[in-house]
Amino acid sequence: MNISKTLKDAVERGNVPGVIAAAATDRGTIFEGAAGGLKTDSVIWIASMTKAITAAAAMQMVERGKLSLDAPASEIVPEIAKKEVLVSLGDDGTVKTRPARRPITLRHLLTHTSGMGYDTWDADILRYVQLKGPFKPATMAALSTPLLFDPGERWQYSIAIDWAGFMVEAASGLKLDRYMAENIFAPLGMADTGFRITPAMRPRKAAVHLRKDGGFVATDHELDQNPEVFMGGGALYSTVGDYLKFTRALLL
Repeated sequence: MNISKTLKDAVERGNVPGVIAAAATDRGTIFEGAAGGLKTDSVIWIASMTKAITAAAAMQMVERGKLSLDAPASEIVPEIAKKEVLVSLGDDGTVKTRPARRPITLRHLLTHTSGMGYDTWDADILRYVQLKGPFKPATMAALSTPLLFDPGERWQYSIAIDWAGFMVEAASGLKLDRYMAENIFAPLGMADTGFRITPAMRPRKAAVHLRKDGGFVATDHELDQNPEVFMGGGALYSTVGDYLKFTRALLL
């Protein structure tokens, strides 16, 4: 199979506005290609691919004895203790919650079993946000939504990794952007990765596209470059090459 042709064909068929693909092993990169106006060094908002990097940062803190996987997370980030389990949402806007049966731990956060959710995928969290919001993105208010179930009871994709990022900050004494820069990005040579778009990255920034009328429309979407909090669950910008450096490090 000709991978470069496959990428080009996907763009020409209108399946995607642009695409970058790469493959690597622990020994190095074996393929990089792009189509649709993108280049292999285009800077992309990597959204939830941020989560793996935040999780790695948290595990570094565990290895260094700064965090525990199973101690109550509230010992490190007291604000998390305020989260209660959602009981009901009234038509009149009332919200009923109850205390959780057990404390949230870092293990719960990293495995998406904390009880948290996303308004994007959960109707109850969405309704809560509609009743109590709107919340400005990248703020503690946006991360104040209630639990959907008691910690450890089941799996739910969620904002939990954002809270894991706060634990890294508290344990290290550094903001998440600086911690990652010093402990992950610099050691791996990831010069094009960060929560903020540097002058060197900006000319290569790829647009976020939306589907419209059977096609795609480019937007000027950009995350707040001076956020209240650094969202470890989805706020990094990076390149395919940089992200491969991170994923290859996990293979070594």
